[in-house]
Amino acid sequence: MSGLEISGLAALYIFLLAAFTGYEVISRVPVILHTPLMSGSNFIHGVVLVGAMITLGHAETTLEQVLGFIAVVLGAANAAGGYVVTERMLAMFTSNKKGGAQ
Repeated sequence: MSGLEISGLAALYIFLLAAFTGYEVISRVPVILHTPLMSGSNFIHGVVLVGAMITLGHAETTLEQVLGFIAVVLGAANAAGGYVVTERMLAMFTSNKKGGAQ
């Protein structure tokens, strides 16, 4: 045995605690800040994408390869979607005035 091993019940407890904490934190974010906050934090899915690609590279069975491929596709779509949402959000704050600065 090497490293930290967590039993199934402890893992479930950690998952439920993290889910409850995440829900409480997100529910307290004002509506006007929710989209910028979430779209700005979508860069984290780039890290998820790298992890999915590494996992896909180590896949041995066909099922592992299929699940890894799906993870890569969904991770890439989520990361790209985050950037699109951020770009559209920033476009709302640009000036539509043409001409010199005032």
